[in-house]
Amino acid sequence: MAKLTKRQKEVLAKVEKNKLYSIDEASSLVKEVNYAKFDASVDIAVRLGVDPKKANQMVRGVVSLPHGTGKDVKVLALVTPDKEAEAKAAGADYVGLDEYLQKIKEGWTDVDVIVTMPAVMGKLGPLGRVLGPRGLMPNPKSGTVTLEVGKAVSEVKAGKIDFKVDRYGIIHAAVGKVSFDADKIKENANELIQTLIKLKPTAAKGTYVKSITLSTTQSVGVSVDPKSVNA
Repeated sequence: MAKLTKRQKEVLAKVEKNKLYSIDEASSLVKEVNYAKFDASVDIAVRLGVDPKKANQMVRGVVSLPHGTGKDVKVLALVTPDKEAEAKAAGADYVGLDEYLQKIKEGWTDVDVIVTMPAVMGKLGPLGRVLGPRGLMPNPKSGTVTLEVGKAVSEVKAGKIDFKVDRYGIIHAAVGKVSFDADKIKENANELIQTLIKLKPTAAKGTYVKSITLSTTQSVGVSVDPKSVNA
């Protein structure tokens, strides 16, 4: 294990082991315990009391973070010529169809989100092995397969994210940057958590939100008391 620097030791000392912090405290503390020399992402991990192996306990959805993620999201709009102007006006970074399908087929995936239309999805099917593992396959449930291409691109650019519980029952998402005010981190985190609560499967029994942790790209996690999150 690499030897900790003096700065890293100071950071670790600020977080009390086994303590549950309020969402207000955690949103401030996660900024203090970051020791990266860049504007790191602030991430949230929410462990849910669900069994993702059962279809009736799968939790997935979308949420528009009030303050965005702080990340410049690169969007590819795979659309027919009549929708290209709409996608470009909404801020899509890449707009087109066949030429980008070919690039993806050759291994290009230098985007964060792909927005497309129902009529185009048939062409994307064969590219599932490239897009699927990278979480780039458009999905009607996340709003990325739609006839309202401009609206979808605008929402993604403004901070709309999609999430899906992993095989361990955990939701992972970015809720801001270290440079954000603590209040903005808290409000973004709250928005995601409230959305998750609304999506609680009826088949899920017992405690639903088991644990919440805030962390940055290079920092120790800060445990949040689920009871401190606004219901």
